[in-house]
Amino acid sequence: MPTKKRKKRRVTFSLTAPGVMGVCLTGSFNNWNLDSHHMKQGSDGVWTRTVIIPPGTYEYKYLVGGEWWHDPLNQNVAYNEYGTLNSVIVVE
Repeated sequence: MPTKKRKKRRVTFSLTAPGVMGVCLTGSFNNWNLDSHHMKQGSDGVWTRTVIIPPGTYEYKYLVGGEWWHDPLNQNVAYNEYGTLNSVIVVE
């Protein structure tokens, strides 16, 4: 019996961080690559990035001015191998 391919979803990440020089979105959906998902800043100081990913559970963080931030608006978190928090998102 053929398996049904699960459709990829558009997911928009956002972070309020006015006054910083750059924000990078990284996570298990991009193998924690620091170069592939730079975010864009709006005039309101909110950084955003939309990614297209298949359904699944993903851990992610933001790199903000050289410091790692978990998502302050997402209470779904998990401890990583370094003892710090990663944010967790479930894409259905």
